[in-house]
Amino acid sequence: MGVVILAGPSGSGKSHLAERLGWPVLRLDDFYRDIDEPYMPRSSLGIVDWDDPASWSSVDAVGTIAELCAAGAVEVPVYDIAASRRTGTQTLSAPGGRFIAEGLFAPVIVDACREAGILDAAICLRRHRVITFALRLTRDLREGRKSPWVLVRRGWRLLKDEPRIVAEAVAHGCEPMTPGEARALLRALP
Repeated sequence: MGVVILAGPSGSGKSHLAERLGWPVLRLDDFYRDIDEPYMPRSSLGIVDWDDPASWSSVDAVGTIAELCAAGAVEVPVYDIAASRRTGTQTLSAPGGRFIAEGLFAPVIVDACREAGILDAAICLRRHRVITFALRLTRDLREGRKSPWVLVRRGWRLLKDEPRIVAEAVAHGCEPMTPGEARALLRALP
């Protein structure tokens, strides 16, 4: 049993690709820390910087991945993005052996998963950053993730940061590709 790490900028299509494949998905975004935890990182806008890896628990995420690989099922947190906190747990099962772990901070855990011998593939989704901006803003407004003004300001900053985000994922060992290329590669895995 192994994990496919699916990385990419916010709005690049990670969740959509995972859904289209029909594989079990561990949502790494459910490992965000609660907004009122001490020492949450702040952006230059003065708000919690949810794009900083310090706002997220890599230790909990890797432990959960290892447990899912070993046991085939695990209790995972449920995180409410609008409330900025964990609101419960649910059971995730991977009866077929392979599953996807997707989220903004996925590259951070590639090395740990590789060292543990549980990594099947590491992919970073990329597309034109204006398309990513539009898809992300549409999704975030539809889901009411934050106020529209915060979403636009955050989205503009992420648009400018996208080349760096992809480069960092590649530096962590992710292979960059479009969602279509990734879907073809993953469907071809033995």
